[in-house]
Amino acid sequence: MIVDAHLDIAWNAISAGRGFLGEPAPGYVVSRSSLVRGGVGLVFATLYTAPARARRSMRTRFVYENAHEAGLMATAEVNYYRACDLPLIGDRKQLESYVRGWRRGRLAAVLLMEGADPVESPAQLGAWVDRGVRIIGPAWGRTRYSGGTHAPGGLTALGVQLLKAMRRKKVILDISHMADRAVADALELWRGPIMSSHSNARDLVPADRQITNATAAEIARRGGMLGISFYEHHLRSSGHATLDDIVRHAVHLARAAGGPEHVGVGSDLDGGFDAKHSAMQDTRQFGDLSRKLRKHFSASQVEGIMGTNWLDFLAISLPLQGEG
Repeated sequence: MIVDAHLDIAWNAISAGRGFLGEPAPGYVVSRSSLVRGGVGLVFATLYTAPARARRSMRTRFVYENAHEAGLMATAEVNYYRACDLPLIGDRKQLESYVRGWRRGRLAAVLLMEGADPVESPAQLGAWVDRGVRIIGPAWGRTRYSGGTHAPGGLTALGVQLLKAMRRKKVILDISHMADRAVADALELWRGPIMSSHSNARDLVPADRQITNATAAEIARRGGMLGISFYEHHLRSSGHATLDDIVRHAVHLARAAGGPEHVGVGSDLDGGFDAKHSAMQDTRQFGDLSRKLRKHFSASQVEGIMGTNWLDFLAISLPLQGEG
């Protein structure tokens, strides 16, 4: 089973009309059928909401001006996933049952909130957990909770409250998009499961959107995971990215983390970019990626990077049945 830890499925459908249930829209990669063809069995499906001030997101009208609007947008995305009949994995028992019974053609999701502004107050976090959210990344750009990409700053006072509420509710922390100061604040405060769903190696592509070797090592030390984005500007500083660039980041992050068992896929395919700007133009290339990884890793290590590392992480990081 291939696991992809970052797909903006509902955002693409609602903001741009690229529905999930048919074939991929022309020039794009992701749909239910394409994921199944590629051997993907589990995705981390995002609740992504775009602030009106974000220039890239202004290409659509689906943006928010305040936290209440962000909450309405994220609720619409939850409803979209349920309308797609996409099973949501919420606890360890559900995960174990799904993995045990999985066969090619089946697809399920874990809900990941990318940017925490839809949580109007940390006191309301329980309502989002009840809707199925199991992972939260506090930032995208700047949010009320955290500094983010191209928006330096630490956790806000509200962000500290959010992390404390997440720990009580057994929610996993995703540090992707968090500014360096916010990551440092979080590492000092956080004692729960931690991951980076879609951030590549800063040594290879210098930018605040990528993670440092030190951050990668610390996430690994805590038993966390590092997901690799397939967006070309996350994979190389210039030029078109290929599968070889994904492998290059996998090798680098594995070294930084002390082993490939902390590395996985977090493709972000179609998440604000089309196939022209991706290292992968068709999900059937997951097989090609596996073969290229095999030049650097053992067969079991490649199997881990393609999926079982994420499954092992979820097996100890999701709440027990009835927790949260």
